[in-house]
Amino acid sequence: MKISNLLHPELINLNLQSKRKQDVLQELVDVLDEAGKITSNEEFYQSILKREEKSTTGVGNEVAIPHAKSEVVKEPTIVFAKSEEGIEYESFDDQPAKLLFMIAVPEKKSDEHLQVLAQLSRKLMHEEFREALLAANDEEKVLEVIKDYE
Repeated sequence: MKISNLLHPELINLNLQSKRKQDVLQELVDVLDEAGKITSNEEFYQSILKREEKSTTGVGNEVAIPHAKSEVVKEPTIVFAKSEEGIEYESFDDQPAKLLFMIAVPEKKSDEHLQVLAQLSRKLMHEEFREALLAANDEEKVLEVIKDYE
């Protein structure tokens, strides 16, 4: 499954307003909700928080990949968001997160989210990929960068 199949222009936020981790997570869940990808904003938000309690999804290199499986998710979806200043995200390397990918997968979709997570993680290990995403100034450019690295 390609990342570009799960990410569409309406699922991209290039100007996060929130500064706190919990608020950013809610902002990303709101994007899913507004795009009609979930049936319950609150329930999916709680699923994301529960996953964060296990271990931070701030993977380092200014990247966070919050993710959850939930019965309220209609179809596998990715939200991409960017913060110029960075969000204090309790990342493994203590760096603020500037690039955030929220992965939402239906409960019944076995471990599909793990495949997407692994794919995304491999791409994000490349500094030039991260830099290209940071430089992207519109939704189409973000999608172009992602497709170029698939």
